Amino acid sequence: MDRNEWLSGAARSSLSRLLPRLEKTYAPELVEMPVQWNHFKNRLNREWERLFNYLQQLYGWQYDFFYTLELILDLLIRYWLKRPASLRQLDEQREADPYWYLSEDMVGVVLYVDLFSNNLAGLHDHIPYIEQLGVTYLHLMPLFSVPRGENDGGYAVSDYRATNPDLGTMEELFELASALRERNISLVLDFVFNHTSDEHRWAQKAKDGDPEFMNYYLTFTDPVLVDRFQEHLRDIFPTVRKGSFTWNPAMQRWVWTTFNSYQWDLNYGNPAVFRDMAEEMLFLANQGIEVLRLDALAFIWKRLGTDCENQPEAHIIIRAFNAMARIVAPAMIFKSEAIVHPDEVIKYVHPQECQLSYNPLLMALLWEALATREVKLLVHSMRHRERLPYGCSWVNYLRCHDDIGWTFDDNDARQVGIDPQGHRKFLNDFYTGKFPGSFARGVPFQFNPDTGDLRISGTLSSLAGLEEALERKDNTMIERAVRRINMLRSIQVSIGGIPLLYAGDEYGALNDYTYLSDPVKVNDSRWVHRSRKRWKAADDLTDTETIEWRFYHEMVKLFQLRKSTPALRNGGMELVDTANPHLFAYIRGNREQRLLIINNFSEFTQIISADKLAEAGMTRDALEVLTQKVFPAGEDLELQGYRYMWIDISGPS
Repeated sequence: MDRNEWLSGAARSSLSRLLPRLEKTYAPELVEMPVQWNHFKNRLNREWERLFNYLQQLYGWQYDFFYTLELILDLLIRYWLKRPASLRQLDEQREADPYWYLSEDMVGVVLYVDLFSNNLAGLHDHIPYIEQLGVTYLHLMPLFSVPRGENDGGYAVSDYRATNPDLGTMEELFELASALRERNISLVLDFVFNHTSDEHRWAQKAKDGDPEFMNYYLTFTDPVLVDRFQEHLRDIFPTVRKGSFTWNPAMQRWVWTTFNSYQWDLNYGNPAVFRDMAEEMLFLANQGIEVLRLDALAFIWKRLGTDCENQPEAHIIIRAFNAMARIVAPAMIFKSEAIVHPDEVIKYVHPQECQLSYNPLLMALLWEALATREVKLLVHSMRHRERLPYGCSWVNYLRCHDDIGWTFDDNDARQVGIDPQGHRKFLNDFYTGKFPGSFARGVPFQFNPDTGDLRISGTLSSLAGLEEALERKDNTMIERAVRRINMLRSIQVSIGGIPLLYAGDEYGALNDYTYLSDPVKVNDSRWVHRSRKRWKAADDLTDTETIEWRFYHEMVKLFQLRKSTPALRNGGMELVDTANPHLFAYIRGNREQRLLIINNFSEFTQIISADKLAEAGMTRDALEVLTQKVFPAGEDLELQGYRYMWIDISGPS
């Protein structure tokens, strides 16, 4: 008998032993819902072998593994029973349409509740604004209970079942999720599961010396062992502190703290941690969360002698969570937040792991091409790094709450004649305004003098040149900045995946330097692009003479076009050879429609030849979708500086 046969038999045997006992325990509730219970058991039977396999790999060596299985099965049943009827109904809808998130209707926005609307009640009042944008995917940045003062922008969670009291209550969050769902808007939240804050009750008990909860975290008494681990680790916030360990005098132990000293890494080698964090995940699912962003997922498993990132067990843990969600809450999917090497990013994206993933490579390379005015690295990288497994999608963003890191592959750069180390220095100089002729107003983030690594903070508009152009009152510079921004947005909307707008970018928010006078924020330059929503700017959205109006209405127009364009249904894209180093072109399409999308990364007019257009499929006169202008076949095509075109090549004009 091979391992697969043994696993299959062991999984069936374990379920046949455990399920009847738990059915007896919950019989009074189950007797009231026989049809729903059968639906649940069908999902359980379908997913249990997969879940058993993952758990056996993680914890099968432990003497009480069968007890772990029983507790996890009990957890699944309890949270299914707690699941509101409206969400069970959504589960049925999503099982009937399992790839709902691949629709061209999916358009996202991400925001901080306090900066956008002060609190959850205020956000509820602003749902019409979100609808007006065309949003169907609303990502709220961390809103759970966190320490006062420094809390890594909400990523140091003290309680996963309580919101920050300044923002509202869990009841208000549930009501918001319901109101959004009625409007076909999916709510997205972060699951911060690599670490908790040092004020979490588990950490407090660990500090008190409780051995059960000391084992919830990675703590050490041997400094030699700490040094052996540290030898292979990178510093995430090098300007804040060196190393990934923090001495805790109460415990007289070193605590593993990958990010900040107040963020304690969890010990997933302990099945109790897996079980309790899975329970927190299912609790969030039952609040109406439809997409769960898995924060810092690359760091969740540690192994001596490695960099403790992207370990095989990290994937197993996420797949186990995925199986549990499929059983209890199939309406909820996962989004990967893996800002690591491109080869590693793709490994987290799978229908049985994370169905969605941020696309950090595309984001970084769009900014790279904007700085160089050349698309060779972008084209080369996309050619072999863009494709995803069927049933998965990229989430394409230009800016977010975090910094920009230059995550392209060094070998990709060398293959197109670029020195990767020197190029990253150029990009950092360019986007911090140091390079002669730069249009950008970025702010340095976390310079590491040992490695030369640096990341960039700043808003979309400030990085694309609008801030400097407005300060100089130079209309030519302003026009170029506006065109750069709109071109990037066009690519974001059309290239394949879910476009994710960072709130404020819809009207061209600039850098906000007020963080420099806040002692809690002054050492974190990311606050330069975490500004409060300017609701007065809404007045400018009705004045066609304002830049705000231009940005907002171009964004809404692109979102509407995406939703009405069959070619943009989620799927792959086909790169087009333009024979022009400044033009980035690709085809999106299906049997209904094919679009040739061309983008000019230069401020000067560029030409794509008639021959190249014909090779791409433009063999007849074709309609440009954005302007409704017909372009004749057999002629060269001109694109003005930073312009873009969506050309319908699916048939006669």
